[in-house]
Amino acid sequence: MDKTIFVDTNVFLRFFVKDVESFYHKSKELFEKAETGNLKLETSDLVIAEIVWVLESYYDFSREEVREVIETILETRNIKVANQSRIKEAISLYESGKTDFIDAYNIAYIRAKDFMKVATFDIKHFKNIGGITPFW
Repeated sequence: MDKTIFVDTNVFLRFFVKDVESFYHKSKELFEKAETGNLKLETSDLVIAEIVWVLESYYDFSREEVREVIETILETRNIKVANQSRIKEAISLYESGKTDFIDAYNIAYIRAKDFMKVATFDIKHFKNIGGITPFW
């Protein structure tokens, strides 16, 4: 099997949005090869954050639709996502509507590190999160 291939944001977007047919088919073929075990793919948590932002801001996906996309990526065989457990926690918190994805990811990070306090001026996203209190 070839070495692992890094997958950029635009490949995922073309697959899920299907707005450029030729790119959709190329991305579909790539993901099918991963599903059958012919390729190993990997992406970063920043790619996931960019996917969330683009789907939400440009394509007007609902939080539930965004969650479905991210969960599909996380569950696809032979696609490794950096910090996958944090992404899972973040996407769940994000879908609940309490915070945007980046703050949700940061909350997942804070929890994973067992931090008790956060220094932030963005109190609204952190004030009702169990176990985390503002520094000031």
